[in-house]
Amino acid sequence: MVGQLLSTLKQSALPESAFSVTRRHPIIPQDSALPHGHRSERGVTLIETTMAALILIIVAVGLLPVFIVGTQTTYAQGDVATRVTEYAQDKMEQLLSLNKDNIASDGFNDGQTDTTVFPAAVSGYSGTTSCTGVSPNICGLGGSMNPNSTVGSVPPAAPVTYFVDYLDSNGNLLTSSTGAYYTRQWSVSTDSTGNLKTITIVVTTTGGGVKGAAPSAMLVSIKAANL
Repeated sequence: MVGQLLSTLKQSALPESAFSVTRRHPIIPQDSALPHGHRSERGVTLIETTMAALILIIVAVGLLPVFIVGTQTTYAQGDVATRVTEYAQDKMEQLLSLNKDNIASDGFNDGQTDTTVFPAAVSGYSGTTSCTGVSPNICGLGGSMNPNSTVGSVPPAAPVTYFVDYLDSNGNLLTSSTGAYYTRQWSVSTDSTGNLKTITIVVTTTGGGVKGAAPSAMLVSIKAANL
């Protein structure tokens, strides 16, 4: 009887696997799971962004003077360049219309109108006797010139009397080079026939207050006889 009971208990006993315990792996913090020397980047993004913005501001502040100087230079260069062109045009218009200043001249052969003063002085009409039309007192467009000849000069280092005038920084005509900011020089050349005159005007500046190369302008025009 006892043996039968033991046999029954063995048959009804739970399988061994039912009493086995599943082993759990220990939970390891995320930071400790990273390789040695590395840390999580959580919470660092804001710091890096702030540092990048700070570096950008420092660079921008360092470059700011460069932009300011560049803007000022561009403005000054543009203003002076506009003025030298304007003053060259003014002189060209005056030379091309000399017959309006000297009614006794056809303009083409004018040699007695002093255009270095304002208003233009005409020998025999304004009491000025310096521009006689005879060398070295030739003015205007050189008077009656031989073919392939030139009066006046445009190189800044070689001004010729009556073919150069001076302006201050505001464009006012001066009586000498003292205090001049702009210098206007011009020359008149004839072709092989003597019936065409090439007028060349060059305006330069001292460049005071302007950074970089001083602006200049050259203007060339042709005047034909009897026109």
